[in-house]
Amino acid sequence: MLRVLVADDDPASRLFLVEAMRTLGLDAEACNDGKAAIARGREQAFDLLLLDCRMPGAGAQQVLSELRHDPAAPSADSTAVATSAEMDAGERQRLLSGGFSDVLQKPCDLADLRRIVALVQPDASTLPLLDDAQGMASTGSPQIMQAMRNLLRDELVGLYQDLDTSATEIDLTDRLHRLRASCGFCGATALTARVAQVQDHIKLGHAMTPALRERLRGTLLETIEALGPAAV
Repeated sequence: MLRVLVADDDPASRLFLVEAMRTLGLDAEACNDGKAAIARGREQAFDLLLLDCRMPGAGAQQVLSELRHDPAAPSADSTAVATSAEMDAGERQRLLSGGFSDVLQKPCDLADLRRIVALVQPDASTLPLLDDAQGMASTGSPQIMQAMRNLLRDELVGLYQDLDTSATEIDLTDRLHRLRASCGFCGATALTARVAQVQDHIKLGHAMTPALRERLRGTLLETIEALGPAAV
């Protein structure tokens, strides 16, 4: 189950956001100030951070900055969304430029929150583990597609095992570059998106965090299982 941290000093907003997230299937936790949000982000890995712009101790921008600049924090690379009851175009742009994936204006409703949840939980119909139509378009025949998926499966098993070793970020960068191409040919859509996320993280000069490594491992394992036993 995906985890979300809701940080908001307004009790009504905090209650609504937590209960709405639970309704949408996420495991929601709440805190009422910025310092507590920073502490929880340094202790636990959250898939989504909902951070109010104006909280005692630290607002959304400071919370995110503290976590992003702490590579040891389990939530250093979490998807972050800023929330505010007052938002002009200039502030919205500053927040988006400052690392937030989206900005949510309060009051909001379930439809708004479904859009936010989609940032970390894409619709399975748009990001399947394996897209046969994409694979066929790339390879031209079921036989070639299956042969390439056999090769991809072996590659994924090797990478899954090697993620527990001390491979350097440069080695990982090279492997992910090759893997992204293989995923494209085979229609491994969900893994393509995950690899792109990791590549973006590394390009920014960040080391692989434990939370991001576990997300990559999870998507690798799901794709391996979807590919099934290698066909002869």
